[in-house]
Amino acid sequence: MHEITITSGRNLPHIDPWLTIWGWEIPVYLFLGGLVSGILFISAVFYLRGRADRYPTIVRVGPLFAPVLLAVGLLALFLDLEYKLHVFRFYTAIRLESPMSWGSWTLAAIFPLSTLWALIHLKYVFPNWRWPWPIIEKLIDFFAGYSRAIAWLLIIYASLLGMYTGILLSAFNARPFWNTAILGPLFLVSGLSTGVAMIMLLSRDEAERHLLAHIDIFAIAVELFLIIHLFMGFLASTQIHIEAAKLFLGGPYTTEFWVFVVGLGLVLPGLMELLEVRGKILPTRIPAILVLAGGLLLRFIVLEAGQFSQWTF
Repeated sequence: MHEITITSGRNLPHIDPWLTIWGWEIPVYLFLGGLVSGILFISAVFYLRGRADRYPTIVRVGPLFAPVLLAVGLLALFLDLEYKLHVFRFYTAIRLESPMSWGSWTLAAIFPLSTLWALIHLKYVFPNWRWPWPIIEKLIDFFAGYSRAIAWLLIIYASLLGMYTGILLSAFNARPFWNTAILGPLFLVSGLSTGVAMIMLLSRDEAERHLLAHIDIFAIAVELFLIIHLFMGFLASTQIHIEAAKLFLGGPYTTEFWVFVVGLGLVLPGLMELLEVRGKILPTRIPAILVLAGGLLLRFIVLEAGQFSQWTF
């Protein structure tokens, strides 16, 4: 038997020269999912600490955007489906070994919870708001009596939402760059940072923005630590993982990642926020915008690089 290898003449869409099935929809969903997880997590934590009146943007205003942003992310996820009428199949079974199954059921829980959380705080943000049907007002007041229980559920599900997006990618063993346990914590911390940045853009209170800047500085420091640990793990692993790391160490993603994601999306806004809290420069919204842009670009690059990396070079 003779094996014949054909090396020319192939030009298959989405396969040659490398497999790229996921487009812009998935990184947009991953970004918005992480953003929403950060907003809901910090809102629930500060509510449980009794800081709703002192930090209203964190606890009450930010969550109003959460269900809308999550709906846009779910729409992007729906657009990516090849057989859109089969979306119900995600909820016909529970597979504990599947990160995608965990993610589907997490979304099924956190979307109504985020909507309910937003409705509970709506009347505090807009005191003159009145529902056309009194039954809605009564239902919201009923659930408001269980606000602390809802806040605890949001902390759990927001953490799952922020982390599962990274775990989902790391489960693809055929893609060396995704094959790391760091992606889950990295996406979780990145989601918290972008959520804090979003609330900073909404806040008009100097003390509140000062607190958010402290939180974001810590999140950025942890994110940088995880990125360094990610590449240290790759370089200390197998040759195939070293090759995956080289995509960012002199390879095609070097400039985009280290200049735009790490430099402009993490280091620069972190330094600016540090100078702000120390009173060295005037407060500005530029760091928050840079963090949001860097978080979005991080998802695009990680998704593209993972599809580019492979077990044969």
